[in-house]
Amino acid sequence: MIVAGVGFRRGASADEIEKVVRLALGVFELPAERLEVLATESEKAAEPAFAEAAHRLSAKMTACTVEDLDRVAGQVLTLSKLVLESKGVPSIAEASALVVAGRNARLLGTRVATALATCAVAIGDGR
Repeated sequence: MIVAGVGFRRGASADEIEKVVRLALGVFELPAERLEVLATESEKAAEPAFAEAAHRLSAKMTACTVEDLDRVAGQVLTLSKLVLESKGVPSIAEASALVVAGRNARLLGTRVATALATCAVAIGDGR
């Protein structure tokens, strides 16, 4: 299973989210057609731009609770001070990708960032 975990600032557009996901997939030389799931933290999943980006990428969308993200906190590669202060976890993008990738999950590398969004890609056996 290939999962793109995303984090983004409030008000980020679907264009911005799609852009960062495509950028991350390009970094890891993965065609967008192989992406199965777009994942993020529960509050962010309620943003219309997240659903629109998932639709554009033909990916299922999944929300992760902060508790889910905290369970994999020791496996993330990048720490975001902003996310740590606001959510109490070190990462949204990397942690979301790991949670949804499930058993044997591993990040393909550190998150990729644009001005308003981040994306991390993980592979695994699924939840």
